[in-house]
Amino acid sequence: MNNTLHESWVLAIPILVVIITQFIKVVLDARQHPQHRIEWKRFNSYGGMPSSHTAGFVSLTLSVGLIHGFSTALFAVTALVSLTFIRDAVGIRWALGFHGKVLNHLIHTLPPDVRATFPKQLEERLGHTYKEAFAGAVTGTILTLVFFLLLR
Repeated sequence: MNNTLHESWVLAIPILVVIITQFIKVVLDARQHPQHRIEWKRFNSYGGMPSSHTAGFVSLTLSVGLIHGFSTALFAVTALVSLTFIRDAVGIRWALGFHGKVLNHLIHTLPPDVRATFPKQLEERLGHTYKEAFAGAVTGTILTLVFFLLLR
């Protein structure tokens, strides 16, 4: 493959994939609400189905592989960083969201004067389940391949 022709797509395609995946997330989120109303503030939020962070990192890794080769050091580094980030999203960030939920519950059990010294609501949706990360990986793969087929 001609590296100079597609070099700029290594960054552009994953960014487009993240934006599209976030849009999909907002639409899927709206379907879960009784009014089916789109909440655009969710476009820049963490957590949810599918994982746009996972989609973006999978897209980046796949783009590097398709452009520079799957046996290059650049691909290996990108894959390792991507796997580490995805693992953190389903591990550490998910646990932080669970902790937020528990702390919110505990804060609401405090007397009102003590409760007023804490934030009104801690974020509870920070990470991803394995299902959300898997859906993000599939979305990232499919969208990246579609973009590469369209750009050839």
